Amino acid sequence: MSKKKFISEVLKSTGTIGALSPSSSFLAKKMLEPINFSQSQCIVEFGPGTGVFTKKLLENMRPDAKLLAFEINPTFIEELKQIKDDRLVLINNSAEKIELYLKEHGFSSANYIVSSLPFTMIPDEVVHSILTNSDNALSENGKYIQFQYSLNAKKKLEGYFSEVSINFTLLNLPPAFVYICSK
Repeated sequence: MSKKKFISEVLKSTGTIGALSPSSSFLAKKMLEPINFSQSQCIVEFGPGTGVFTKKLLENMRPDAKLLAFEINPTFIEELKQIKDDRLVLINNSAEKIELYLKEHGFSSANYIVSSLPFTMIPDEVVHSILTNSDNALSENGKYIQFQYSLNAKKKLEGYFSEVSINFTLLNLPPAFVYICSK
């Protein structure tokens, strides 16, 4: 997707897209660092957008693993459909529905959740529902990995997860914080 088309989607999004440009490969590397791909049967992605993380996840996943990707923007869904990989399951619905879709696809839990959701632009009650359902949906040793452009999400995430550590990458526009959360 061209940068011009991406910015057009940002302007039309009414607050559901929190970036002015797609994520960098440096941010993708930081987001995927905590993932043990050899032990992962099911990975969930919230807000894949143009698929920067999606493609990197699929490159590293086992042949028998699944990636459930939740995206509500129809233009981004069409873009993601260009990724031809049977392990990718596109879900045009809210991340709040994670438990329903895990069950529908034969999983009792997710090993990892990789989230690009812009929490500062989403109503608090929806964020609460997403984080509660994510905590419930994670396997016992699973991790919830979230990036944001500020440290404001730390306290919020600590309310749902027992351990929250933070990485940072300057090599993204804007620079980003990566939260790694454990049950």
